[in-house]
Parts: sequence; C-alpha cells; structure tokens
Amino acid sequence: MGILGEFKEFAVRGNVIDLAVGVVIGASFGKIVTALVDQIIMPPVGWLIGGIDFADLAITLRGATIDAATGEEIPAITIGYGIFINTVIQFIIVAFAIFIAVKFINRLRRKQADAPEADKPAEPSEEVQLLREIRDSLRSQP
Repeated sequence: MGILGEFKEFAVRGNVIDLAVGVVIGASFGKIVTALVDQIIMPPVGWLIGGIDFADLAITLRGATIDAATGEEIPAITIGYGIFINTVIQFIIVAFAIFIAVKFINRLRRKQADAPEADKPAEPSEEVQLLREIRDSLRSQP
C-alpha cells in the first residue's frame, strides 16, 4: 500500500473526521463566546461599574509622540489589561460550557451502565441454583 493509500485510510477513519468536526465547531463556538462577552456581557458590566469599557482599559507606559526628524507619529506603548479581563471571562464561559457538556455526557453514560441489559438473562434464584446442584449431584452418582 502506497503512501497515498495509507493517507486515504487515515483521513477517512471515523476518529479523524470526528476530530475535524470538533475543531470546526470549537472554533465557531469560540467566536460565539467572544461576541457574547464583548457585545452582551461586558457593556452592562462596564455600565454598572461606572461606564467603563473594559476593552479600553490599559496602562500607558509611554504616550504617543511625534518624531521630530520625520514628523511621523510614534504610537503609545500600553499594557491592555482590559482585553485580558475580557479573555479571562471568555475562558470561564467556555470552561463552564464544557463542564456542563461533560457532566451531561457522564450522566448519560451512568444511566446506560446502570440500566439492565435486555440481552443478558436474569440470574436464577438461589432455590433454582440449589435444585440444579442437587440434580447434578444425583446424575453423577452411579
């Protein structure tokens, strides 16, 4: 089998396709969470604490200046901790959503494990087992 055949076998295997679907859905979910945090959660939170937009929160290390020789603006150097706060909130939302999904999946697995299997015959009662032992011992006697 050539390398092309091996690659085809690898690419169409169920786990690889499931992983690809998971990555695409995860990327889309990340965009949804970013929009949720930036556009829905943070504006009211900023409004409640005094009209602050977290995305604009930053520490300025050096303000913007104009280069005397060329006349070009030299941008300010800032530490944007507001964007970091938004990212932490996004992470918490994603982690919580994954926690809920895993908890739900584990609950389903536990229910399946606890459910009696329909294919498996029920254990005979203790009386039936004793009667079978007596029968077997009588058969083995000469």
